[in-house]
Amino acid sequence: MLDRLEASHFAPLLAQPQRLILPDGHPLPVRVDAIHEHPRSRMPGAPAERRTPFTVTLTALEPTAFIDGLCAIDLPALGRVDGIWVGRLAALGRDQASAYFQIVFN
Repeated sequence: MLDRLEASHFAPLLAQPQRLILPDGHPLPVRVDAIHEHPRSRMPGAPAERRTPFTVTLTALEPTAFIDGLCAIDLPALGRVDGIWVGRLAALGRDQASAYFQIVFN
């Protein structure tokens, strides 16, 4: 399933509050901040039908100690998708009280 996900699956979630289901089963309210495709990261010689690598960035809407792990999220066209690796990002000039995350699809 994860190999079939594309940036377009996340597009309807952009700037919308969502629930990220953490590894322990608890929901974490997040906002999908950005979706970026990375066509230059595509493997040379990859078949044309192979997806373009992309990243999804998220901001937690409440305080959390979550750092990284396998999570689930509900996507409009697919329903619940499990096994998505979510990693925390450094604030780097943003609000230090907030938590920022990234999902990378190669």
